[in-house]
Amino acid sequence: MIIEYVNGPAAVNDTLVFPVVSGGLAAMMDRLPEAFRGVATSATEQARFEAKAGTVFETYVADGASTRRMLLVGAGSGDDMGYERAGAALSVRLIASGVTSAFADLTGASATGAARFALGASLRGWRIDRYRTRLPANQKATLERVAIVGAAAGSEAAWDQLRAVAEGVAFTRELVSEPANIIYPQSFVERCEVLSAAGVHVTSYDEHQMAEFGMGALLGVGQGSARPPRLLTLEYKGEGAPDGAPILLVGKGVTFDTGGISIKPALGMEDMKWDMGGAGAVAGALLALAKRGAPVHVVGVCALAENMPDGNAQRPGDIVTTMSGQTVEVINTDAEGRLVLCDAMTWAQRRYKPEVMVDLATLTGAIIMSLGRDHAGIFSNDDTLTRELVVAGLSVEEKLWRFPLNATYDKLIDSQIADMKNVGPRDGGSITAAQFLQRYVEPGVKWAHLDIAGMVWSDKDLPIAAKGATGYGVRLLDAFVMAHGVKSEATA
Repeated sequence: MIIEYVNGPAAVNDTLVFPVVSGGLAAMMDRLPEAFRGVATSATEQARFEAKAGTVFETYVADGASTRRMLLVGAGSGDDMGYERAGAALSVRLIASGVTSAFADLTGASATGAARFALGASLRGWRIDRYRTRLPANQKATLERVAIVGAAAGSEAAWDQLRAVAEGVAFTRELVSEPANIIYPQSFVERCEVLSAAGVHVTSYDEHQMAEFGMGALLGVGQGSARPPRLLTLEYKGEGAPDGAPILLVGKGVTFDTGGISIKPALGMEDMKWDMGGAGAVAGALLALAKRGAPVHVVGVCALAENMPDGNAQRPGDIVTTMSGQTVEVINTDAEGRLVLCDAMTWAQRRYKPEVMVDLATLTGAIIMSLGRDHAGIFSNDDTLTRELVVAGLSVEEKLWRFPLNATYDKLIDSQIADMKNVGPRDGGSITAAQFLQRYVEPGVKWAHLDIAGMVWSDKDLPIAAKGATGYGVRLLDAFVMAHGVKSEATA
């Protein structure tokens, strides 16, 4: 979908779109088509249209000898999120309506509100239909263009920044949506090579190099697959970035998770193609930051493996030596995410010497039992870092809820024959998983772990995402890195 800012009137085939704030219909009456003004108030009252964010009132108005479709889309209180929901509502209603072009009047919206309207339209208009060869004509996407008029000064520049974020979210959604016969460790790396054109330095390491690094845990997860693991690094340093250590983002990239020898039930196993959602979010965030020319220094590290059962697969009871030198008794091969992350975290900390490290992972089903699908969990050794991430998430409606870490939980993963087990008891499963990862945080590093298992995929339509891959984490990381980078530059 193309979104552009224009100065002229609507084209003859454009659907007219007017965002409305709650109680604001009367104030914008002179901008509505003359043929509709006389009945607008009574028509919207009968339809119970109150301009709540994301709601739609649709009608048709006379335009000379023809008839034109018109939408009033609710922007709620008129804040940025309200306009984002209004833009998303436009896409929901028009994406497969037969309409090819829409003309949105953003007069009265703030510069950021109008830009967020464009973002909402772009995010909600994303689809992946490439494998649907028999899609009925009335279900195919038709909306190709949204023209925005009347936006406040600065809106187009704000949209140029948010367009980059939308591209990052779309990239992540594509990676997460693809089946495991298409996206596996090596093909994930190949997809990410497009980031080079945006100024990201892309490097990958194969299983032989990882063996030299001593990554026994990551390699153990992938040893049952015909598709070997990969370690991918994505480094971006924008013009004006502060000197010093980069912000480090680490993503779990299990491209398919059968559970290994501790095999999962067959029902729903197909969903495990999205077990690389953490790595997908890291890649999308790096793309967004690079495309917007952010003045930050960020490194993304993706730990990529496929967890399969075969004659060479890792067994319950095996002991592996991690790159840190610590040993792990593998009690459950389906607790593999922490095994791929721990080696990637060790390698990345030793290579880049970060002050701040954030990892993202679809790590535990227990986090879904705790939080459902409205929040991701956050675990951290630093209160300030936690606050920064929570605030960043709230600003883009990618919410986080903090969980505890302490010695009582930590001792639950002690092993009798190794330094630790890869699982604790059933109770507190998300916490003991985070305690495992904390054992691989180098002294002095401010660290946060985001368990996003309930957030990367949705079985129902969401305000800014159709059911399927959500792209969760890209906007959160983008907002966090931008705020943290600006703060770092100001205090440098």
